[in-house]
Amino acid sequence: MNLLLINPNTSQSVSDLIAAEARRAAASDTRIEVLTAPFGVAYIETRFESLIGAYAAATLAAEHHTRHDAIVVAAFGDPGIDGLREALDIPVVGLTEAALMSACLLGKRFSIIAISRRITAWYRECVQANGLIDRLASIRSLDGPLKDIGHVQDDHGQRLEALCMSAIEDDGADVIIIAGAPLAGLARSIKDRIPVPVVDGVSSAVCHAQTLVSLAPAPARLGSFAPPPIKPNQGLPEALARLLARDGARAAG
Repeated sequence: MNLLLINPNTSQSVSDLIAAEARRAAASDTRIEVLTAPFGVAYIETRFESLIGAYAAATLAAEHHTRHDAIVVAAFGDPGIDGLREALDIPVVGLTEAALMSACLLGKRFSIIAISRRITAWYRECVQANGLIDRLASIRSLDGPLKDIGHVQDDHGQRLEALCMSAIEDDGADVIIIAGAPLAGLARSIKDRIPVPVVDGVSSAVCHAQTLVSLAPAPARLGSFAPPPIKPNQGLPEALARLLARDGARAAG
């Protein structure tokens, strides 16, 4: 099985964290490839940055999807996954959706631990879009500047653990979701010190992607995730134009 994880921001240090956690979570016969966005922002924190990240993810997916059995969009907020599900015949999984589904199997109410206060309103909207707002206990976040996005865990490890404990003790969380690719692997390293299950988005997405590949679902041909209609376009990268043309691109996949 071949999984492609796309980091929709430009931080190679974050891609390295994603790759390390993905390989720890993957089955022994699953091959992991991680690609970093060639354009965009260092880390996604706003709706507009997510829009840019979605386009970067779509570009990489169009270029590389034929070599893989599933794609993971490796950023919390899942930029572009619904559109990619329309365009591709292989499963597409996002960190948020996967983490939420894992959390719901482990408890009734979950809290999300995030890297910045600015990001929290958008994350709340993501939970609501997934129909799970009634199960959200809280979103707690770091509130100081981030010196290096690839070293958030090292720089703020104690504070992140304290936020987890506050979510449990003060907000009634049954499960903690550690949000965002810059925190990939943190759940694994702190789980023995946190008295409720701790969920990581990257490992959840990899495990869910493997399950979907094993289930071998047929791609949508009708409904809201049917392929986009073929129509004239201009100015698109060659790979995106081929994907939209569909006849050749999807057959090649």
